[in-house]
Amino acid sequence: MDTMVKHRHTLSKNQKWVIASTSSGFALENMDVLFLSFAMSSMIADLHLSGGEAGFISTITNLGMLVGGIAFGILGDKIGRVKTFSHTVIIFAIATALMAFANNIYLIYALRLLAGIGAGGEYGVGIALIAENFHKEQIGKMTSVAAIGGQIGAILAALIAAWIIPAAGWHMLFLVGILPVILTIFIRKHVHESEQFIKAQASESNSLLSDVAKKMFSTPYLAWQTVGLMIMMTVQIAGYFGLMNWLPTIVQKQLNLNVSNSSLWMISTIIGMSIGMMTFGSIFDYFGPRRAFAIFLIGSALMVYTLSLAQNMTMLLIIGAVVGFFSNGMFGGYGAVISRLYPTEIRSSANNIIVNVGRAIGGFSSVVIGILMDKYNLGVVMGFLSALYLLSFTVMITLPGLKTLTKEAKRN
Repeated sequence: MDTMVKHRHTLSKNQKWVIASTSSGFALENMDVLFLSFAMSSMIADLHLSGGEAGFISTITNLGMLVGGIAFGILGDKIGRVKTFSHTVIIFAIATALMAFANNIYLIYALRLLAGIGAGGEYGVGIALIAENFHKEQIGKMTSVAAIGGQIGAILAALIAAWIIPAAGWHMLFLVGILPVILTIFIRKHVHESEQFIKAQASESNSLLSDVAKKMFSTPYLAWQTVGLMIMMTVQIAGYFGLMNWLPTIVQKQLNLNVSNSSLWMISTIIGMSIGMMTFGSIFDYFGPRRAFAIFLIGSALMVYTLSLAQNMTMLLIIGAVVGFFSNGMFGGYGAVISRLYPTEIRSSANNIIVNVGRAIGGFSSVVIGILMDKYNLGVVMGFLSALYLLSFTVMITLPGLKTLTKEAKRN
């Protein structure tokens, strides 16, 4: 850790491999997950799926993420970050590639559950690797860099899907999912466990399950900290899924705008998200998490509602990029906060449990927004999302741990 303090601005070889591996892993994970979105209409037509059957594919993927997040979070704290990270990549890559041979809904459910287990396990382990290989004043920026990898994966998914599905069909699209296996070769060869983790593992005498329960829930202070972060992550995921899944449809229906070229909306929003992530990481490291989250949560509440004022495609793209800047710019900050608030011996468990509970609950926002969209106008739908961000802001200011981290940032 002393070496990290002396060379905060010069990355070591291992630090470069850590950030490259985690960013690439998150990119490939998001690419594999989003293949499902681009292939869904073709799958429905080819396999004659009902709306309920098709909708459950995403639901079972999210449930797999929750199971994988808990299981691999604990495994990452037990056997090491590097081994576990590579295991999760292999699982979601093979499960995605096997979708190329799936010709009935039950096999698809099984494979998406397995892909979700692998993808859900990757996040916390990757964030723990970053937290233990960089100085605490760099963690906000570095977790944001890794989160940008996920957005690059979304763009790759759109480009690859546009190229492969018209030419070869949806089955061949999923076969591309085997590519992340190559990443594991480089991870195993070049990325090493940190001294911090090795020391923590050597001194750990309690069973990991009891340690996780004790250090996340044993006191009212810890329990509220954990539950509060779960609520914030639920809002984060709810906003993301709500905007990315429904906004083009909402705009077409409510404002009669031409949004047929949805890739324009997605790309402008992702660019905004990526710029937001880098900005948030810098604010987080310099001013601390409370100020960073406050700026971005309030900005999200205001800008999401502003979407209801868009009157043409140009306004929608500009406002969409700004909404992306605020609403998903703070995603990397959750990993940074969790990694600072929970000790090394349960770090990957804490990250995966908190994040994947948020994913499992927040993923239902698409259902809620669909119901609201049927009954109310665009202003009500956007008002609902704005209220969620204000709820997250209220929870955030009640968490003493974030206040402590902000004071540490001021001292440094």
